[in-house]
Amino acid sequence: MLPTLQFIRRGQTVALADVPPDRTLLQLLREDLGHTGTKEGCGEGDCGACTVVVGEAKGGRIRYRAINACIALAHSIDGKALWTAEDLAHDPLVRPQDAATPTGTLHPVQQTLVDHHGSQCGFCTPGFVMSLFALYQTEVCQGRGVSRAQAVQDLSGNLCRCTGYRPILDAAQQMDQLPRWQVDEAVLLQKLELLALDQQALEPNFAYISPTTLAELLTVRAAHPQAQLVAGCTDVGLWVTKQHRQFAQVLDVTRVAELCRIVEAPDHTAIGAAVRLEDAFAALVRRRPQLQTFATRFAGLPVRNAGTLGGNVANGSPIGDSMPLLIALRARVVLASPRGERTLALEDLYTGYRQNVMAPNEVLARILVPHPAPGEFLRAYKVSKRQDDDISAVCLVLNLHLDGGQVAAASIGAGGVAAVPARARQAEAALHGQPWSEAAAHLAAQALQAEFTPLSDLRASSQYRHAVMGSLVRRFWLESQGLPDVSLDTLRWEELA
Repeated sequence: MLPTLQFIRRGQTVALADVPPDRTLLQLLREDLGHTGTKEGCGEGDCGACTVVVGEAKGGRIRYRAINACIALAHSIDGKALWTAEDLAHDPLVRPQDAATPTGTLHPVQQTLVDHHGSQCGFCTPGFVMSLFALYQTEVCQGRGVSRAQAVQDLSGNLCRCTGYRPILDAAQQMDQLPRWQVDEAVLLQKLELLALDQQALEPNFAYISPTTLAELLTVRAAHPQAQLVAGCTDVGLWVTKQHRQFAQVLDVTRVAELCRIVEAPDHTAIGAAVRLEDAFAALVRRRPQLQTFATRFAGLPVRNAGTLGGNVANGSPIGDSMPLLIALRARVVLASPRGERTLALEDLYTGYRQNVMAPNEVLARILVPHPAPGEFLRAYKVSKRQDDDISAVCLVLNLHLDGGQVAAASIGAGGVAAVPARARQAEAALHGQPWSEAAAHLAAQALQAEFTPLSDLRASSQYRHAVMGSLVRRFWLESQGLPDVSLDTLRWEELA
């Protein structure tokens, strides 16, 4: 059985029957609906040409998220609102505040790109328009201007720059200088509420299953162990687009209420497995502001808007960036099954390359991240060929607890150096109980390099990764002594632009 896919577009309900569970949103737009304004580029969530904006009802408001349509499953937008670049000047719910504005006028995000010559061949432009539209709704419509740094961050998932960076960034900063447009959120919220009521009356389906409670998820998981578990599809989507894999049955966890919560306990933050990466990192940064740069370098914003922290952890990629960080923070994972729950250290979740200890009827429910303790000194380093929207060659996170100049405890997480995200136990042991000194840092670097034998691949050679690990430990030591970070991470984009 297949559900009827329903969403709001141009102020109207779009209802589509017989949409396969593994059909992507981009395929739906271009092939099924014939709306080819959204472009097909890389097909893997990197270039941003396919960017669209999804709107969800959250706390009596609309939350706008720019996502990559090429790897998002079509059914993931069920019950939500959707905008593409073709919709902005034609959606009756998106209109200028000044009623005298002529019909057919371009939306400010489109007009500002025209005014600043931010488009050349035009192929990437729809994606830029939609990233800017999400930025416009979250910043300009709330009475805030857009800084250059904010524009850089929000456009990090749109890689084509045939006009250069400056015209596009200039356009982003000038959006608020044009006559204001707004989404009629009151009407849209009513339409989404009616859509939700309509969906409740539908018969349950067995091709695309989207439970809303943890108990329901566990029941369905036990009954359908062959169903492909998905969250944001930032990895599974590539199985569809690149490996041409097909799934007869999909189990979507992103509507499970318990998995979408962030709960602050007295000694830790509990992050549900289906919490979007952007929200999960925001929770971590609130406790540890020094992680801000690292968080924004995790993929591009559309990927962070779609992907989930639990999906990244459960996927277990050796080059995933969240796991080294969580290992260094001494995070634990909670696994749930019909038998109950069990908790284990995150690094103990993995048994081999993309393999873990979870039973077929178990799911990752939440990640428990301890609050920072007095004396914590933490740094997270990502080394990649490209500054934005790139996969790490090496990810190293070092966390020391210093007590009177002594290393009371050390936690080090490493990615890109082994078959699994790993805890550097030998380097930790070399530091534990030692005075924190340059000599101790040197011994830790040697232990770290001896502990891992990285592979060579397209991103980096084994020798390069080996050298980088040692260099990052030395950088960590220098920063602990107050040496300012002078890397590209901290250069001001205003100066570069």
